[in-house]
Amino acid sequence: MGTVFSFDVRGGEPGAVRAALDTAVAGLHRVNEVFSTYREDSQISRLADGTLTVDACDPEVAEVLELAAEAERVSAGWFSPRYGGRIDPTGIVKGWAVERAARLIAAAGPVGVSVNGGGDVQLLGVPGPDRPWRVGVADPLRPGGLAAVVSAAGAAELAVATSGTAERGAHIVDPRTGRSAVTDLVAVTVVAPSLTWADCWATAAFAMGSREGLDWLESLPDVEALLITGGDEVRCTAGLARRLG
Repeated sequence: MGTVFSFDVRGGEPGAVRAALDTAVAGLHRVNEVFSTYREDSQISRLADGTLTVDACDPEVAEVLELAAEAERVSAGWFSPRYGGRIDPTGIVKGWAVERAARLIAAAGPVGVSVNGGGDVQLLGVPGPDRPWRVGVADPLRPGGLAAVVSAAGAAELAVATSGTAERGAHIVDPRTGRSAVTDLVAVTVVAPSLTWADCWATAAFAMGSREGLDWLESLPDVEALLITGGDEVRCTAGLARRLG
């Protein structure tokens, strides 16, 4: 998927954990093969070209497209599974794949699992007794610095996803225009139980801009967020403070 994945797994029977990790890694490679829009022979490319039907694809394709349609509905179209008139669920695939990998590994019995895909993280369980997972949020305006540290204390599962321009430039598309989203934001970090949704909501909110994006994020259940503007203004949802530390 053009990025780096890392795994932090604590506890569990080593053989079972190793087998689950191998399966998860193989699954991520398979996701890349199926959903890559850069490969003409991928199932998603052939689906977009009309040379393959959803029924003929792996079952995961229908699953992801259904989730993407739900994200589009909840965001009133600010999240879109299309680009240039073609099917393109890129905006949801990575978060979904990371979360799926984390849950597969967790099913093998470790006490804690953290899977990081390109800076978006799914956390399950705990890293140790009386120790919560903690995730640093990069400061988009100060390379090497942190804008915040998110704590998973008290949560059995938590995800942290960031969308912005610091790492990949202006890659987020405004679904209304089909061009790069031009807003006052440089980064949106969303904290929620599921990385599938956290990733989608961060992307949609970035496209909306800070005012509309913050209001919308406040309306979503079990979602907190940190928004940073190009003017170095920090805005956050009312409940974010309890997740910092």
